[in-house]
Amino acid sequence: MADETAIRKLCVIGLGYVGLPTAAVFASRGIDVLGVDVNADTVKTINAGGVHIVEPDLDILVNGAVATGKLRAATTPEPADAFIVAVPTPFTEDRKPDLSYLDAAADAIAPVLKSGDLVVVESTSPVGTTERFCERLAGLRADLKFPHANPQGADVALAHSPERVLPGRVLIELTRNDRVVGGITPGCAARAAALYRLAVEGQCLTTDARTAELVKLAENAYRDVSIAFANELANVSSALGIDVWEAIGLANHHPRVNILKPGPGVGGHCIAVDPWFIVDSAPDQTPLIRAARGVNDARPEQVAAAVSAIAPAGAVICCLGLSYKADIDDLRESASIDVVEKLAVRGFDVRVVEPHVDALPPELAELDNVQLVSLEAGLTAAEAVTLLTDHRQFRDLDPAALAGKPVVDTRGVWRRQPT
Repeated sequence: MADETAIRKLCVIGLGYVGLPTAAVFASRGIDVLGVDVNADTVKTINAGGVHIVEPDLDILVNGAVATGKLRAATTPEPADAFIVAVPTPFTEDRKPDLSYLDAAADAIAPVLKSGDLVVVESTSPVGTTERFCERLAGLRADLKFPHANPQGADVALAHSPERVLPGRVLIELTRNDRVVGGITPGCAARAAALYRLAVEGQCLTTDARTAELVKLAENAYRDVSIAFANELANVSSALGIDVWEAIGLANHHPRVNILKPGPGVGGHCIAVDPWFIVDSAPDQTPLIRAARGVNDARPEQVAAAVSAIAPAGAVICCLGLSYKADIDDLRESASIDVVEKLAVRGFDVRVVEPHVDALPPELAELDNVQLVSLEAGLTAAEAVTLLTDHRQFRDLDPAALAGKPVVDTRGVWRRQPT
């Protein structure tokens, strides 16, 4: 197997919210990086020095890497010393893991693999996926030895190292956060850790691939359960006529209590999806995780019901925010979208204000009674207002703009302001 210092060229498969920042960071460290994406427009944008996603400072990093020739993009992989796979891993309608993007990535990489290469799966995956990926590659390249069947004499190293980044802080956290690196064998883990040490300032903690897969899922399931507790407290407080924000604030004065903030639900590709990967793998051992998912999935309906209770039938409702968290453009699995859709189905005239996107997502664009408008237009027309995503411009809103309008504030940012 090639020496770990021989990594000079890196191929990153998938140029989304994780793949593109990863490619840019490694390119900034002097590695020759090829980013691969099936979207030709994305490839064209990157090769022109631009970006197709909103992330602080990413445009500067990409532009510089492209200008120096360290980063370029293409629609198909090329030979490299190491491959990082960062493609989506969504779930199906029945909440089963959809690994088709990973299968496609394996199929694309296989023809260009050579002895000495390293392949790292970053995509968040059910336990056992890295082994499955390895087996698929082996089936496509019978001329190479892979570590699942040849642990001592493999030609290609396979590992899993899940991303652990927060949108809005991706570039910071890619380099500063500790990295969990799980190999099919200890040697695979060591090679992958050596790759990440070229770009990561945090620790590279090595383990086996299955443990690394569960670690990422466990992190997000833990957060999901914690959020579910806060959301359930919001439901209880509403039924009992209690200000949930005050109750949580007072409870958190206990030295060993740190209750999270409730909201309209849980969104994003990770927290809303990853717990189901654990449930799918061990359905009889996961009643708590399943219950938490139920609480969080039910929140959009409860928020829509609360808005319906303060507005007359057919009223104009101004919904502030669509992205799943503040000050980003990421709409994946956003509970705010669910709330808007449920209000539209109830017959309200919904005016959506989302400063980080230029168009409604498809599921809302097809609804005749939903419009994307400016903040001024939305508030002027509104007969009721609901805050779904606490973007900065909403947090800083002049209270006078809400005067006389009934409000449902799912984020608790206006609770001390007159409405």
